[in-house]
Amino acid sequence: MEIRPTTDEDFEVFVATVHTAFGQFPETPVADGGRWWSALEMDRGLLAVAPDGKPVGTAAAYSFELTLPGGTLVPAAGVTAVGVLPSHRRRGVLSAMMRHQLAEVRERGEFLSVLLASEARIYGRYGYGPATSTARLTVPRHRAEPAERRDGAAEDTGSVEVLPRADCGEILEAVYDRYRRAQPGALSRPHRWWDLGAGQPPVSRAPRYVAVHRDADGVADGYAGYSTESGTLTVDETIAVGDAAFTALARYALGHDLVSQVVFRHVPPEHPLRWQLADIRAGEVGGHTDWLWARLLDVPRALTARGWFTDGELVLDVDDPFLGEHGRYLLTVRDGRAECVATDRRPDLSLDVRDLGSVYLGGTRPSTLVRAGHIRAHDPAAAARADALFASDLSPHCLHWF
Repeated sequence: MEIRPTTDEDFEVFVATVHTAFGQFPETPVADGGRWWSALEMDRGLLAVAPDGKPVGTAAAYSFELTLPGGTLVPAAGVTAVGVLPSHRRRGVLSAMMRHQLAEVRERGEFLSVLLASEARIYGRYGYGPATSTARLTVPRHRAEPAERRDGAAEDTGSVEVLPRADCGEILEAVYDRYRRAQPGALSRPHRWWDLGAGQPPVSRAPRYVAVHRDADGVADGYAGYSTESGTLTVDETIAVGDAAFTALARYALGHDLVSQVVFRHVPPEHPLRWQLADIRAGEVGGHTDWLWARLLDVPRALTARGWFTDGELVLDVDDPFLGEHGRYLLTVRDGRAECVATDRRPDLSLDVRDLGSVYLGGTRPSTLVRAGHIRAHDPAAAARADALFASDLSPHCLHWF
């Protein structure tokens, strides 16, 4: 079997192969938007080819920026379109493609890779760990009364305008870009995604209404794309630069006539929206799931790239069984900046690289993984020290689907 890079000439066979792997058929392109695969970067694709010349597996990556705690933007490979034909599974095809892909990511100078896992059991073996989560919030319309505003609470001085999706593409792109630069765990959406309509709404041009929030100066600083069906208003995503814009957009959706309930599809697990309802039980949280998975390929570079908010030291003993690598590192944080160097000191924590990926963005407490038996703490105080160090300024959250 050969693993080879793809070119533009391989586009059709690549798309056909990945759809066959998932038992699906490519959708017929339509005039009002592209398909999810229309934004593939064919110079980052891989084909697994059997000895008879038949393609049997695919893998690809997008070139994204990921926002780290502290607001640092770093390049990240967004792994996608990974599939193996049912006739060739359990033969090491996937492992070969993953190993080849990680080597290429390193060659490009990227020190981390991210993905959305179709199945939770697959990607841990390749060093990926769940780093962010998301949830669905459902609110019955008749129980959507807002909580009484407390003294000192900020009052929104902006406005909300309703537009068809077709009339606000530039606004969506600009607002999302402002949002993602300040939100840990968020990924960039390159212009070509918006231009091609590649992805899920509101990136795609599927019919939607968009509530656009503008601040007191008339500058767009938030949006909520939504649709209604059978008495349910579903908000695909709510993007807001600040809490005031998010609250105004949520109240717009909750005040919509002729619907019985409002479903917010992607809400950060700790978002205050439920607390803004007079009846906190009215907001039913469901569909809580992992979202973005992270894989570190250069531990010192990754740890020194993100921002830190507590001073301290940790010695991390990191094992990477898939790549056959192992390292012990002294992490020292002073005044928000970190140094990470190889050391032979006794470790505070021993962990797999996938567990380091899970705690990297601050979405999972190291002590949780210690209690789960994933991370070994050699010092009784090490887990609490790690919790304080790895905490983020904001809870990480990713909305982008790829």
